[in-house]
Amino acid sequence: MKQHENEKSKTLSSAQASLEHFTGNFALDLELVREAIGHNSDVHFREFHIGGTGICAALIFVDGLSDKELIDKHIMKSLMVSFSEKNNEDPSFGQGTVSKEFIKNQVLTISEVTEAHHVKDLVSKILTGSTALLVDGVQNVLILGTTKGKSRSIEEPSSEPLVRGPRVGFTESLSDNTALLRQHGDNYNLSIIKFQVGLRSKKELVIAYIKDMADPALVEEVQERIKKIKIDDVPESGYVEQLIEDNYLSPFTQVQNTERPDRVYSALMEGRVAILLDGTPFALIVPVSFSMMLHSPEDYYDRWLPSFLIRLLRYFAALISLFGPSLYISFVSFHQGMIPTKLALSIMGTREGVPFPAIIEALIMEIAIEILREGGLRLPKPIGPAMGIVGGLVIGEAAVQAGIVSPILVIVVALTAISSFTVPQYSAGITFRMLRFVAMFFAAVFGLYGVVLFFLFLCSHLVRLKSFGVPYITPIVPYRASDWKDFMIRMPLLKMKRLRKAIHKKDSIR
Repeated sequence: MKQHENEKSKTLSSAQASLEHFTGNFALDLELVREAIGHNSDVHFREFHIGGTGICAALIFVDGLSDKELIDKHIMKSLMVSFSEKNNEDPSFGQGTVSKEFIKNQVLTISEVTEAHHVKDLVSKILTGSTALLVDGVQNVLILGTTKGKSRSIEEPSSEPLVRGPRVGFTESLSDNTALLRQHGDNYNLSIIKFQVGLRSKKELVIAYIKDMADPALVEEVQERIKKIKIDDVPESGYVEQLIEDNYLSPFTQVQNTERPDRVYSALMEGRVAILLDGTPFALIVPVSFSMMLHSPEDYYDRWLPSFLIRLLRYFAALISLFGPSLYISFVSFHQGMIPTKLALSIMGTREGVPFPAIIEALIMEIAIEILREGGLRLPKPIGPAMGIVGGLVIGEAAVQAGIVSPILVIVVALTAISSFTVPQYSAGITFRMLRFVAMFFAAVFGLYGVVLFFLFLCSHLVRLKSFGVPYITPIVPYRASDWKDFMIRMPLLKMKRLRKAIHKKDSIR
């Protein structure tokens, strides 16, 4: 009995498998497609007879994703009007059939024509904008490239504004983004490899690199990590970033994201690899170093002396953003003797009516600033900046008048907030904001020794951290004197002739 049931199930499964392959019978194949995709109301089935014949055919496409004008002019017109003028050229027409080679090579005036042998392959293509053509007597279904994606125009990226530089940013269209990379120059070594990610909802992903610049081992490592992504859907490149990074427990981002094609292309010319995902304007760059988070493309567009000074100022502002409140807490709570006498008396006078210790006082203001920052970010653009400025002024002034915080702390918190805005990368700015609170707690417990201890822990973590095999704080560790020309400072371009050795293994001239 069991054996009979097993044989029966095997027979049914084999029959089902055979039905999933196209047979060339128009009615059977059309019904098979209807069962697989017909529950979607936006899928259109257009049945017709090929012009001048009685041969049945059908076009299947998704409304809104497929280009109807292209379908009408180059597919329907070719099959219903132009075909009657050419049907005598097809030797199979005398038998009441038509060959797919004749349709592909002499009838259809469309550039992209492929074939589908299986229903699953066909359905995935239709639902991404292609058009399927079923013809009676033709066993395989023709897939016609008619995708018409909805995308915005190319604009300047709002997340990375520049005073000087290209006013061009990536869009949500992957083909537009790869074209923007191609437009940067005639470089036949620019290689683009395509992948598909997502188990249920598939999306196209590409990795880009310069063939004679990138380390083959690095390219292979990136490909292996991309292939290991097993997730139902990848809606944004942030998913890819989290799934391929080296240490997900680290507060530091190990993959750089950017909307700027010039930043991506500059990274490719240094031997790095870029990852672009369809549906998002944010590209990823690997490997990265800590210094990249504090660099801006504008550093290289201006002359070296202003860029040199601005970069130094940016590093100094990053230190203030990280250690400003913690230094205030440590000096006020533990090391009053290290403050000049007049300044110490002034600070003590302003804190005379404050009922909270320095750590609570600082936490109140820092949390208020973070709430204002997040609230201004989520509000509509015309309201957000005004709310942030007015809210900060009102809360700061009211807190001082109520005796909750001291005026000197308001100055420290305001300077810290402004300093955090100088970090070019938003993700790096978030890292500094998180670590700032940790430094504050260290300072509240151990004073200035706690700040130093926190700094040592941070250095220890950074020394061990790597991004795709490259030390995160290169060129500090391992030390390379030549790479310091483009680290905390920016030397003249004539002095930066060689590529970074940590990324580009060969001693190559720029």
